[in-house]
Amino acid sequence: MAEIQINKLTSDQELRVPAALWSAATFTALDSWSQLVERIYGYRVHRFAAVDGKETVGILALAHIHHPVFGNYLATSPYGSFGGFAFSSIQARDALLQQAQTLANELDVEYTVARFIEDGNTPPASWIQNPVYATYLIDLPSNPEDLMKSLGSQQRKHTRQALRKGFKIQFGHFDLLDETYTVLSKSMHELGSPYHSKKYLREMATLLGDQLEFVVMRDASGSLAGSAVLIYHGDTASNLHANILRAYRAEYAGECLYWTMLEHYCNRGVRICDMGRSMNDSGNETFKMKWRPRKVPLAYWYNLRKGDHLPGLNQKNPKFQFAIQAWKMLPGSMVQLLGPSLIRGVA
Repeated sequence: MAEIQINKLTSDQELRVPAALWSAATFTALDSWSQLVERIYGYRVHRFAAVDGKETVGILALAHIHHPVFGNYLATSPYGSFGGFAFSSIQARDALLQQAQTLANELDVEYTVARFIEDGNTPPASWIQNPVYATYLIDLPSNPEDLMKSLGSQQRKHTRQALRKGFKIQFGHFDLLDETYTVLSKSMHELGSPYHSKKYLREMATLLGDQLEFVVMRDASGSLAGSAVLIYHGDTASNLHANILRAYRAEYAGECLYWTMLEHYCNRGVRICDMGRSMNDSGNETFKMKWRPRKVPLAYWYNLRKGDHLPGLNQKNPKFQFAIQAWKMLPGSMVQLLGPSLIRGVA
């Protein structure tokens, strides 16, 4: 093998992801995703390709996040579960990680985090693994009924009960933008978390085109009950967001929404549903495991330049508990006004 060369891409160069690396890179490696981050939040995305001869053997896209509350850092897959970092060899991986450290020194950031699927290998000496997240992959059959049969009896029962409650679910694009935003912002408020602006969703739909679908769920009377944002990449569909309003959770509305999306995927010929990341042993993980997915650990590798403590930007961090409870008590109008300025720092 020749020495691997790292090429930094200019703004007019496309980051080409080889087919062999696509499932690891995910949609967050797309230049359209980098453009979304730059247009909405003004954050620069630095893109690199590892080249062996004429072959691209690795890619890296790092967003530079600079926020007054959540710090100054570099991250792959901003606002996504994982991706933006993929490699075909340990040599390519380490060359890209060394490039990440060089960039971190140039920008004087506090830390760098690379998010990718756990491959069982040990991080280089200067990197620390923080194994708190996993993603959940469902291998989809061509016939939705085969998927239903694979579920546990209790999950089938709850799903069928929900399907009889008269919920109506619609898939679309810009026509569902307003309702999707209304549900997501309200649901995240109920959970104690800020959410992006409607402009963020509009720009995402513009840049991703037919790779994106909005989903809206209404009850029998027509009131909004849930929504989702789905992104298609290769043979995989990712649930970027899938939320149910609190008033409908006891009615197994989540089962109805998820089943309808899975059925939709099967009918479209999608092979894999990525349910998105959750923290280990969380309530979200409990819900997702009912669908009998493959739990896939995520490797969140950190290079700490300043200090020796992991940042812990997640809802289980004790120092955020008061803020979460206080956020739930704010009026919706204030949440929509302040939310985007907060969430922009939790990339």
